[in-house]
Amino acid sequence: MDYQRITLEVKNAVGILTLNHPEVLNAISPLMIDELRDALGRLEEPDHGIRCLLITGAGRGFCSGANLGGMGVRKSGSTMDDSYNPLFLRLRDLPFPIVTAINGAAAGIGMSLALMGDLVVAARSAFFLQAFRRIGLIPDGGATYMLPRLIGHKRALELSLLGERLPAPKALEWGLINRVVDDDQLREEALRLAEELAKGPTVALSLMRKAYWESLDNTFAQQLRLESVLQKLAGVTEDNKEGVASFREKRPAVFKGK
Repeated sequence: MDYQRITLEVKNAVGILTLNHPEVLNAISPLMIDELRDALGRLEEPDHGIRCLLITGAGRGFCSGANLGGMGVRKSGSTMDDSYNPLFLRLRDLPFPIVTAINGAAAGIGMSLALMGDLVVAARSAFFLQAFRRIGLIPDGGATYMLPRLIGHKRALELSLLGERLPAPKALEWGLINRVVDDDQLREEALRLAEELAKGPTVALSLMRKAYWESLDNTFAQQLRLESVLQKLAGVTEDNKEGVASFREKRPAVFKGK
């Protein structure tokens, strides 16, 4: 597929996926969703050797939400079920970590996409916005699930009911994101983190993602059982053997992602 609304490149085992419709601040359209699905399929192919995904936006914004002009009638339940929800579930279940680099506005479902990063790095000028109240809709893309768990019930409601901008430094203070950097350092820092993750024990990192996602709904006893199951899977990997060997030999580990 020749992409019109995204770009995809690979660098040092990092897949760099850029939303690329800067004229509308990378608003998400059906075409962009189709291209994102295709790109994720490519990145999941073993031949690519991808061990981390970096998502960012072209131009002066990360993603301004849904492209209302490109969507026709704004997301009905069936559109969400057919398009948005499968995309977000797929991102959750990727076999490698995700870093999101937020350059400018992350609004509406664009904010939900930003928060799908296991590590979220924002430019100092970036901001987050639950814009749904402005068009008479409710937050989606998993926002009503993620926000209360990340910043608490009251703050989640405040963002959604008032629809006020949340500047990146305040988002960091609230614990919504991981890091804020100067605008001109955003790509460098995000890529540095992504490459660091790509050098890690990929299977174990993927299992960590699964454990933390499931912990949001599990009881303590259920989580202990899950840890036991996942630890057995991690314990038979080549990277586990390498990690133990490097510890004993007092040298840096060289993980292969297997």
